[in-house]
Amino acid sequence: MNTAARARERKEKPGPLEYMRQWPLRVTVIATLVFLYLPLITLMVFSFNDSRRNIVWQGFTFKYYEKAFNNASLMEAFGNSLTIAFVCTILSVILGALTAVMLWRFRFPGKTVVEGGMALPIVVPEICMGVAMLVFFARVMPWPQGMPWPFNLGAIIIAHTSFAFPFVATVVRARLASFNRELEEAAKDLGASEWRTFWDVLVPHMQPGLIAGALLAFTLSLDDFVITFFTAGPDTITFPVKVYSMLRFSVTPEVNAASTVLIVLTVALTAIGLHLQNRNEQKAKA
Repeated sequence: MNTAARARERKEKPGPLEYMRQWPLRVTVIATLVFLYLPLITLMVFSFNDSRRNIVWQGFTFKYYEKAFNNASLMEAFGNSLTIAFVCTILSVILGALTAVMLWRFRFPGKTVVEGGMALPIVVPEICMGVAMLVFFARVMPWPQGMPWPFNLGAIIIAHTSFAFPFVATVVRARLASFNRELEEAAKDLGASEWRTFWDVLVPHMQPGLIAGALLAFTLSLDDFVITFFTAGPDTITFPVKVYSMLRFSVTPEVNAASTVLIVLTVALTAIGLHLQNRNEQKAKA
């Protein structure tokens, strides 16, 4: 090892004084992580508790997961939530990407008003959105009842898409800020049409933002309760609403098991999305 490499290694390796300066930050980070994740870990642990009372540990069992998966109404609600989240994600990514490109590329009268309107679903309290959707579907656009599945989920899908796609647009627009427009001009000079330029040049650059926005939209839709509670019909129930109805009686390990399934599904999808995003970034650097 030469002298320059040794000097660089000593520079990169923090000394005792550096550790002393960093310990308040380390303690703060650890305390924050414990505060955020300890309740979730406790819930997941007690979902395996062989007792009807959550405060008493009596042994390890999978029977409450078996009860949860054998609960027909719970599984129906889970299927409804997955269907709503899947359709909402597709619509939100399409609308959010097109909106981001429009606000990033074009100048038009009222652009500031449109940008402010895009921020409203993000900053407005969710209870206000729920009441607004209730009034809209009850008075302005009555949603027909008794439609076959999955068309009876249409009102919830529209409501979820209306508050999810601005999040996608925000993420994608932030990604577009780093785009080099000379690439588009070069593609057009080589004979590419507007569509080919958009699909072959702009979309690959937006891909990390699209993945992040899709994950955000899916998660927001999957675990939404307030807006769903106001827009769901009498014959429609989603997973969060079903878990809430179960909680009104008591917090049982079966409720913990259902909540654990939702947590694991969300974390798994997030991990897959981050893996795909990192892989795309590594390919772009290569």
